[in-house]
Amino acid sequence: MDIPALIAAQRAYFVAGATRSLESRRASLQKLHDALLAYQSRLIDALHGDLRKSPSEAYVSEIGPVLSEARHAMANLHCWMKPKSGRMPLLAWPARGWVQPEPFGLTLILGPWNFPVQLMLSPLVGAIAAGNTTVLKPSELSQRTSAVIAEMIGQTFSREHIAAVEGDHITAESLLREKFDKIFFTGSTNVGKLVMAAAAPNLTPLTLELGGKSPCIVCADAPLELSARRIAWGKFLNAGQTCVAPDYVLIDRRVRDAFLGELRNTLRGFFGENPRHSTEFGRIINGRHFDRLVGYLSAGQIYLGGQIDADDLYIAPTVLTDVGPDEPVMRDEIFGPILPVIEFGDLDAALATLRNRPTPLAFYIFTADRSLQRHALAQTRSGGACINDTVTHMIGKNLPFGGLGDSGIGSYHGRASFDCFSHHRAVVRRSFRFDPRFRYPPPRITLKGLHRAYRFLIGA
Repeated sequence: MDIPALIAAQRAYFVAGATRSLESRRASLQKLHDALLAYQSRLIDALHGDLRKSPSEAYVSEIGPVLSEARHAMANLHCWMKPKSGRMPLLAWPARGWVQPEPFGLTLILGPWNFPVQLMLSPLVGAIAAGNTTVLKPSELSQRTSAVIAEMIGQTFSREHIAAVEGDHITAESLLREKFDKIFFTGSTNVGKLVMAAAAPNLTPLTLELGGKSPCIVCADAPLELSARRIAWGKFLNAGQTCVAPDYVLIDRRVRDAFLGELRNTLRGFFGENPRHSTEFGRIINGRHFDRLVGYLSAGQIYLGGQIDADDLYIAPTVLTDVGPDEPVMRDEIFGPILPVIEFGDLDAALATLRNRPTPLAFYIFTADRSLQRHALAQTRSGGACINDTVTHMIGKNLPFGGLGDSGIGSYHGRASFDCFSHHRAVVRRSFRFDPRFRYPPPRITLKGLHRAYRFLIGA
């Protein structure tokens, strides 16, 4: 594909105003919604081919969320687009002020391989709702799903409005050399830094949805069976290849052994005695990531799992104990089905350890004690958090989802997606009928008098 020609065509399409009306945005969202339904079976097959996702997991974690986002945007778009009034100070009287959401223009969305449908198309919902044109770059690692997405987009939209460009990192680099008005990237922190550097020469605003080692604390008062079930679900979804998966568990040493027993029972209930034969347990995306994960298995002691099959890219759900703090598995984001469980004796000491680590995308704590919940939130930083659950903070459309520091910049989902792809333009309109002279030079009052008048005229 001729990328410069595509960019020029999309910019001309945007300048012509084809994407700006409420009707055109709703129509485009409906087209995306209907295309997802039409391509649903092919996307499910492709997700199984790339990641061995079951049909139920593919719908619940990939297709369903995008359909829900599209319906939510269509239902609320008329409210989101309305200008919001802002009170003007007496100094500007008579005047009216408002904030007017406007599309950025030409946007680029770079998608990841782990949730190649949801994390590619959910941002697209926001870009369409905000009235932009968009170039999509799916990940080449999830090649089957990327091919279906590219075909679906090509059959549904004109390339001047929305286009999907397939290719490897060289294609991504070529796209990043072009001038976009907004870039949205989901992926690793290291690649996010490269994207940010590429955006810098054009001062392109960007949203980065990254990752990090999301910690999970289990206090002694937490119900262990329920906690183990919720943690295991969040960790081993998509074979652990989830940016908000609990990366490791810090467990009160008084309940460590009981928690490990509940974790064993939970995983047996989820995936059977041999998870390799379970239709609900996925596979690692490729050999490079498989080898990286296998290298972590030498840390500490394997309490559960540890079985591997390179030909099948299979790593069993694995629980590690007695892991040292300097082991690679405790320095790197795991992004796989390996869960270190580390005991602690003092909660404040555990929280202090977390404060010395890079800011994660998520923080999880399990305790019924409200004071401990408040204390833990006050003593930690993260993009988002769950109390007594995992992952669900990113499910709803009424909560913004995003990172902080090393885990990202900006947020999206629901109204936040519309805001993510909109420039909020401040506008003031004054009347010609009255123009007080006191604001023009030379000054007509003393500086002391100005001090008193300023608070009245500005309202502060």
